[in-house]
Amino acid sequence: MAEFLATPLGTALLIVVQALGIIAFVMISLLFLVYGDRKIWAAVQMRRGPNVVGPWGLLQSVADALKYVVKEIVVPAGADKFVYFLAPVLSFILAMVAWAVIPFNEGWVLSDINVAILYVFAISSLEVYGVIMGGWASNSKYPFLGSLRSAAQMISYEVSLGLIIIGVILSTGSMNFSDIVNAQKGSFGLFNWYWLPHLPMVALFFISALAETNRPPFDLPEAESELVAGFQVEYSSTPFLLFMAGEYIAIFLMCALMSLLFFGGWLSPIPGIPDSVLWMVAKMAFFFFLFAMVKAIVPRYRYDQLMRIGWKVFLPLSLGWVVLVAFLAKFEVLGGFWARWTMGG
Repeated sequence: MAEFLATPLGTALLIVVQALGIIAFVMISLLFLVYGDRKIWAAVQMRRGPNVVGPWGLLQSVADALKYVVKEIVVPAGADKFVYFLAPVLSFILAMVAWAVIPFNEGWVLSDINVAILYVFAISSLEVYGVIMGGWASNSKYPFLGSLRSAAQMISYEVSLGLIIIGVILSTGSMNFSDIVNAQKGSFGLFNWYWLPHLPMVALFFISALAETNRPPFDLPEAESELVAGFQVEYSSTPFLLFMAGEYIAIFLMCALMSLLFFGGWLSPIPGIPDSVLWMVAKMAFFFFLFAMVKAIVPRYRYDQLMRIGWKVFLPLSLGWVVLVAFLAKFEVLGGFWARWTMGG
């Protein structure tokens, strides 16, 4: 078997199996994320939420997906059909392929490349095209305006996310996610993780991730009542499902990035307890819980407030933090607290 896997055909087969495993994990997680999202909102609003389809309503997400799949696809008469259908497919595929460089445990990664962070940002910057194409191809003013607002929002907060991550790169000396996690190893458990030396940026990263993925309180491009569902107002059935799936996959990816960059990935928070993929999954689930709680309790921002906080608050703060971390790492302040490459990590 080992000899077969060493051949080009065996290597290709192994890559396909690993890719299918990642897709299966993300898609199955997606069903439970939507269910958990709705249950959390219901609990905050003192109601029951999904509770009919399957035990405790666990199959409600499956029923909703089937409903979308079997519905008729209604295409606007003046739409550019090729671009109209390409947009949701592109949004879904780009959200999925970013997972190729996300490690779940030591060595558990499809592609362990040295520029993994650049890869993720290249993919995430392309996701805005799916939104713009969907709004433009519908040949309607409402989705076109919604797509422009969404594009401006996504581009604005990508700048802050990139600058925040530069601080982590400066501390680690690497853009590889496995190296970033290994740099957070230490005898103090969770106090060795990057959330402590990069504490101010953890909150900024979380808020920027909300805006980047169009989540409340920054869901202006798809706010149901104000913008008539924004860029996807002319979509129905499976194309609409692909847009929604792509959005939730992108949210789950942000949860994974927070776990890897600031909270030790698969590392155990308590010294002496073995590291495990279960820690990684638990951290991702916790951050999704925070995403859901924000949607349930935080009122929506106005669009001018959204853009102001991105360009006039987050951008200067994150840029100043990069300069500060570069100084702290260069002179190894506090024994290299911000310069983990000197610790052998």
